[in-house]
Amino acid sequence: AFQENEIKLLTAEIERLKNFGCLGVSPSLEGLRDENAKLKYRLNFLQKSLQEERSKTAKSMININSCLQEIFGAAIQAAYPDLENPPLVVTPSQQPKFGDYQCNSAMGITQILLKTKEQKVSPREIAEKISKNIPANECIEKVEIAGPGFINVHLRKDFVSKQLSSLLMNGVQPPAVGKRKKVVVDFSSPNIAKEMHVGHLRSTIIGESMCRLFEFAGYDVLRLNHLGDWGTQFGMLIAHLQDKFPDYLTVSPPIGDLQAFYKESKRRFDTEEEFKKRAYQCVVLLQSKNPDFIKAWELICDVSRKEFQKIYNCLDITLIERGESFYHEMMKDIVKEFEDKGFVQVDDGRKIMFVPGFPVPLTIMKSDGGYTYDTSDLAALKHRLCEEKADILIYVVDSGQSVHLQTVFAAGQMIGWYDPKVTRVAHAAFGVVLGEDKKKFKTRSGDTVRLIDLLEEGLKRAMDKLKDKERDKVVLTAEELKAAQTSVAFGCIKYADLSHNRLNDYVFSFDKMLDDRGNTAAYLLYAFTRIRAIARLANIDEQMLQKAAREEVLILDHEKEWKLGKCILRFPEILQKILEDLLLHTLCDYLYELATTFTEFYDNCYCVEKDRQSGQIVKVNMWRLLLCEATATVMAKGFDILGIKPVQRM
Repeated sequence: AFQENEIKLLTAEIERLKNFGCLGVSPSLEGLRDENAKLKYRLNFLQKSLQEERSKTAKSMININSCLQEIFGAAIQAAYPDLENPPLVVTPSQQPKFGDYQCNSAMGITQILLKTKEQKVSPREIAEKISKNIPANECIEKVEIAGPGFINVHLRKDFVSKQLSSLLMNGVQPPAVGKRKKVVVDFSSPNIAKEMHVGHLRSTIIGESMCRLFEFAGYDVLRLNHLGDWGTQFGMLIAHLQDKFPDYLTVSPPIGDLQAFYKESKRRFDTEEEFKKRAYQCVVLLQSKNPDFIKAWELICDVSRKEFQKIYNCLDITLIERGESFYHEMMKDIVKEFEDKGFVQVDDGRKIMFVPGFPVPLTIMKSDGGYTYDTSDLAALKHRLCEEKADILIYVVDSGQSVHLQTVFAAGQMIGWYDPKVTRVAHAAFGVVLGEDKKKFKTRSGDTVRLIDLLEEGLKRAMDKLKDKERDKVVLTAEELKAAQTSVAFGCIKYADLSHNRLNDYVFSFDKMLDDRGNTAAYLLYAFTRIRAIARLANIDEQMLQKAAREEVLILDHEKEWKLGKCILRFPEILQKILEDLLLHTLCDYLYELATTFTEFYDNCYCVEKDRQSGQIVKVNMWRLLLCEATATVMAKGFDILGIKPVQRM
């Protein structure tokens, strides 16, 4: 709308210049001609930009819920023009007899009229007035008022059919988001010299999926791995490295097991006083950027990085490393900035800062002059807001860090780094992973479960499951079997996490996640391969499906066809909800609902009709094959957002 308005103004301005005789005139009016050229250039740019935006919008999936909200918003405005911010409630109907969607705003408006204008009007009367003011639109067939004032909405079948055809021709295109905002996501964040364990699993999987969702929705996403790669622990690690591999500067030390190396150095730090003193000296030399100590630090970091990358490769995770060391040089300025604003107090040699609303202060400098996690987190927050210019900043960190992060965010707000009305800074918290005994997930010996061991166990169990079903004997080639094993193993581990509300703890169980019944990745992956096989077994290739999508009208006369068509088109509103609340289990629930709705459709509606005796194909109901294709297309995009790789044969 803004571009269209500017085009009108620019066109009028060009006409004005024409009237002044500024086109093709003598050089004395060169300035005006230049102005005209600039206006024309701007006009062409805007027209092209608007054309591209319209083309993109035409190909995008429509968020039907948002469309209905606009329609009912206009109806309420027309019916009650004096009402400020009236409630706008539109939801999918739970039962077919109540239509396809419901507008439940009348009850809320009744309360507002009673409170603000002392008018007693029944919700049903309000619902009738809203219904009479519904503007002309392409999606509503009819509305009915039910009960105390619910407005039941019935969608037009030709509208739903048209949207499905658009989906088949253009693929799953997200609704336009307007200005391309920048999103910074902080996730995974293991510590150098320590192995990734099951506690890192949730942050890594949830963070990756959030990034994929925002990228799909058209945002500019920066994926950050806030590694624990700086601090006092490096003093003991470097001191131990010097003793164990004295020639580390010239010969690369063969540190095979960094976890054991860390434990050895920690044991010496706790028991040997002389070693402890030397470890502290090493920290000082490292922080003063002594080249030999920087080299030792880099060697240790590199060994860790290689181990982390093995896990990231398995789970198909993409991250940019930006650990605590990246922010080290900024910390001095952070302390000074808070001091200059008068927020800092000295407490027993420490520099601390109380943030309104939080009882525990942030310690931004220790009594020995060293910095803390609080300082590095404040430096990271400022850099992301002020240098990276993030519009949305998401920290995928466990719930135990909630108070700490909220305090850091509040400190950033207090000093003026951001306004929460303009910039969204969110902590996407998550619960812990439990064992089947409902206690923290541990090995039998009581140790934390190594993530690499967990992934290898997943691969083994997935292969056992495939072999139990004898997929290795006749059905799959060796290459297909390997692809199915990887897809099932890592898909099931991811889905088991993402299908639970991230705010809750969840029980890790290979038996449950590999079960091919119920809301599991195993079930969904199998359902997907079956759907993809329907057209293939009917000898219908992709070209034929594309041709049919352009020419065929999707008939939605059967109740199961209608139910499936509407379910497919709810995908954009599901994604919109997750962009707002960051709860990915909603997508898992939707994919499961889509798969079960498809099964109902397939059991009741013949896609391919065969002769019962010969098994020969008698008839192909192409519009139903197109519904199969639309279902698979949406499922594939849902899998992609969840980081799950389906296979064609399973």
